[in-house]
Amino acid sequence: MEKVINSYECLFIVDVTKGETVTDATVNKFMSLIEANAEVVDVVKWGKRRLAYLINDMPEGYYVVVTFKAEPSFPSELERLFNIDETVMRSMAIKLEYDAAAKKAEKLAKAEAEKAEVAEETVAADAE
Repeated sequence: MEKVINSYECLFIVDVTKGETVTDATVNKFMSLIEANAEVVDVVKWGKRRLAYLINDMPEGYYVVVTFKAEPSFPSELERLFNIDETVMRSMAIKLEYDAAAKKAEKLAKAEAEKAEVAEETVAADAE
């Protein structure tokens, strides 16, 4: 029987009041956990941002969004570990309806095509 691999997107917000080293350690801990159990497609570290509302009387948090492909059991385990860690203020993992790796490859190919088109237009304009 073949393994089922789904695409997921996970957002977690880390407490910044404990210092930059603790924040970085928490982010690195969860990134290494995800990398060990899933195929990471994309990581976007939004950094320190103001929260829309206070969470535990804190106005700011460090945002990280990770897109990955994994077996269906991993996201629930990841959520459980987020809930145990006191430095993680909020977290959410959702299943994506599309293949994240294919969509990223399509987006990169489109960007390369546009870049090549602009380069050709620049060469043509310089030739005139």
